[in-house]
Amino acid sequence: MLLTGAQIVIECLKEQGVDTVFGYPGGAILNVYDELYKHSHEIKHVLTSHEQGASHAADGYARSTGKVGVCFATSGPGATNLVTGIATAYMDSVPLVAITCNVTVPLLGKDSFQEVDIKGITIPITKHNYIVKDVENLAEVLRRAFRIAQEGRPGPVLVDITKDATANKTEYEPLTAEPVLRSEASIRQEDIENVLELLEQSKKPYVFVGGGAILSGANEALAEFVKKLDAPVCDTLMGKGAFPGTDEKYTGMLGMHGTKTSNLGVSECDLLVAIGTRFSDRVLGNASKFVSNAKIVQFDIDPAEINKNVVVTAGVVGDIKAILERINPLLKQQEHQEWLAHIKEYQEKYPLKYADTGLSGPFVIEEIYRQTKGEAIMVTEVGQHQMWAVQYYKYTNPRTLLTSGGLGTMGYGLGAAIGAKTAHPDKPVVNIAGDGCFRMNMNEIATAAREKLPVIEIIINNHVLGMVRQWQTLFYEQRYSATVLDDGVDFVKLAEAMGATAYRATNREEFSEAMQKALASEVPVVIDCIIDSDDKVWPMVAPGAALSEVFTDEDLKNK
Repeated sequence: MLLTGAQIVIECLKEQGVDTVFGYPGGAILNVYDELYKHSHEIKHVLTSHEQGASHAADGYARSTGKVGVCFATSGPGATNLVTGIATAYMDSVPLVAITCNVTVPLLGKDSFQEVDIKGITIPITKHNYIVKDVENLAEVLRRAFRIAQEGRPGPVLVDITKDATANKTEYEPLTAEPVLRSEASIRQEDIENVLELLEQSKKPYVFVGGGAILSGANEALAEFVKKLDAPVCDTLMGKGAFPGTDEKYTGMLGMHGTKTSNLGVSECDLLVAIGTRFSDRVLGNASKFVSNAKIVQFDIDPAEINKNVVVTAGVVGDIKAILERINPLLKQQEHQEWLAHIKEYQEKYPLKYADTGLSGPFVIEEIYRQTKGEAIMVTEVGQHQMWAVQYYKYTNPRTLLTSGGLGTMGYGLGAAIGAKTAHPDKPVVNIAGDGCFRMNMNEIATAAREKLPVIEIIINNHVLGMVRQWQTLFYEQRYSATVLDDGVDFVKLAEAMGATAYRATNREEFSEAMQKALASEVPVVIDCIIDSDDKVWPMVAPGAALSEVFTDEDLKNK
């Protein structure tokens, strides 16, 4: 059938099973939006307040569902406003397709109005990207974009389409999209055998889980592996929920703000089994001292990650679920009672704790956990509140924590929460923000109100940039350069002006009552929680220190 490029865009989205698009229109993409209007009964469009919000919403939709998130933007500033969201998705391996439109082919390269080389700009932050100048290539490119976004290590793909390519016509042949299957071709039997030998020789193994386990849907295979290996488990920020946070073998996060148990335990293990994690600097501490007395086994779908940040003893390249399903039947049941008892002693000696009076970030998170019964989709911005959200909420299922791990994007959470709530209207979706982060993209409260999405926005308001201030306190002799935000901005009035219900909480009782009302609300709710400016995230590993040098406020006082 003869279709315009704009019609082909919509038909290809339908082929791929896309039911929701997040975006913001403009001149260059008008043809596509005009066609989208005619298909509004098939594809829902969420008009965000800003293109960055659209990219984060598509990201949140993708992380919470496992499907490809899709966002639209027009040329020039519309396209460049997607860049931070695309980079966020790239760092955290999120499948996303960003569709932008550009000026017509005759105007390319002439500094035309709202012209920008978005393909060139996004080369370092996409798995692949395209500019389509000929309508005859459009369907093939869009289909390829969705496949690339999903196959292997997932990630974002950008497709830029010139406006004349959206207007011109060509023959379109409908196709049924084939599911992208996880390949086992890269898994070598000799690697599996090497790993099995190391696993069965180990006396003090520790399992370290990253986001790759979630992306591959490996949680059940992981639980079986841990049971057979009989080992304690820690995780990364991105790995939350891959292994249940309520399990007795779970010891918490590893790294800069990991638990003392995980940091000390991993420092003492004789074998670290790293599953779907890239060994980021926030995990390693001092890389030269990282588990220096242990052997390391690494499973990862991306061969570039093996030996990239840490030299490993053995590695297996492939999909995490497929690797574990190959290993589990071959692994003999192990027993490490003495080792597990030692780790249990650490857990009892070094529990996470905070002041038992007053409103604080940890109390807020634990109260949310209590009231949601651990069944919320938790979303975060970046900073102290993010660390409290991963320390004090127990994640028992994958895809229930959405957070910017690699890029550390302030302003990510509210857009991502909108994406998650759009995908899961029957689940409570809670975004944890600092007052600094809320300022970044708070205009998306208006989006949530217009869409009638009852997301819950929690502002941990300490009137400072909390994590930066914590570093200034500990390492910069309390020189608080440009981190004080005590300027009298009233977040309750701002939220109400944008159509949300809002509360201010200054004590525990006020927060508990506000949270109860928020969970029953049918409109977005903002709760402004006032906490002390000098509250800190503990434990902590200082930059450049070994994990074994983890310390708390009590350690500082005793020093």
